[in-house]
Amino acid sequence: MTITKFGFNNFFKEAFSVYEEKEYQIGRVALEHKRMYRVWTDNSEMLCEVSGKFSFGASSREDYPAVGDWVVIKERTGEQRGTIHAVLPRKSKFSRKAAGMNTEEQIVAANVDTIFLVNSLNEDLNLRRLERYLLLSWESGATPVIVLTKADLCEDLEDQLAKVDSVAMGVPVISISVIEEKGIDQLKPFLEPGNTIALLGSSGVGKSTLTNYLLGEDKQKVQDIRISDDKGKHTTTHRELILLPDGAILIDTPGMRELQLWESENGLSESFTDIEQAAENCRFRDCTHENEPGCAVTRFIEDGSISRARLNSYKKLLKELAYLDRKQDKRAQSEERKRWKKMSAGAKNKRM
Repeated sequence: MTITKFGFNNFFKEAFSVYEEKEYQIGRVALEHKRMYRVWTDNSEMLCEVSGKFSFGASSREDYPAVGDWVVIKERTGEQRGTIHAVLPRKSKFSRKAAGMNTEEQIVAANVDTIFLVNSLNEDLNLRRLERYLLLSWESGATPVIVLTKADLCEDLEDQLAKVDSVAMGVPVISISVIEEKGIDQLKPFLEPGNTIALLGSSGVGKSTLTNYLLGEDKQKVQDIRISDDKGKHTTTHRELILLPDGAILIDTPGMRELQLWESENGLSESFTDIEQAAENCRFRDCTHENEPGCAVTRFIEDGSISRARLNSYKKLLKELAYLDRKQDKRAQSEERKRWKKMSAGAKNKRM
């Protein structure tokens, strides 16, 4: 196997050129677990960890390798292990705010070309959650595709597709049934050799079932659908690169119970173009789209072109982003103080 099969292209080749003469190797992170990394290289797989210098220079979680990253490594002779010295610049990254109270970025997948936003066509279909996924997908730099699974369980397919189209804003919407093998051919244009596709979605929507079908084997364990709520039992526990028979690279991810935003202002404009374009025709520039005279957005709501629920979702996401910005400013100041303390302590130790 060669690294070109894993998505290594001219973008990464140019970034790696400064390391090539120093006898470093290039590899791609296939799996991460507690700061240990399984890395695909030109010759084999190896288990890696970051160097002490790398760890010292890392100021936050986002500085560490993520699944999909291209990393600069040196192999430890005779150990089948390696040390990571650097992470190459990312072409794209799907990020969310890490769970918990800390304002910290969690990179779900790096260097992704296409994001399959997987939703099931049963009672679990949630347009507001889909808007959130779309927002972060646009911000990532990858191309989103909405994949609606379990079409065989849907009795009102056309109605459901119309609802999804109302928030898709031009994003391709593909309905599939793995059981009946319907619609899957429409995914093939995105599964070209060397392309990286991330499967994102909530627990039980059929990501592992789709992975197994595309792979042609039961790599990802799948449990039966619960009769009580038509949901599959979630079994994927980690993010992992998977090389498909046709040469595409897949990243299956665990279902996310919460999807908090992270730096998504550009993605907001892409996801809510209908509202923002309508707002350009409001009489007042600072229109809140409530009771102001001459509000174009209100007119669209009254004639049914935009739903009130969609406007409420837009406003909620705007508030969430504003709150996140304030939190990030405070975090940046705190991180800068920590960085200077670390540098001062290092300089002091050298003098001693």
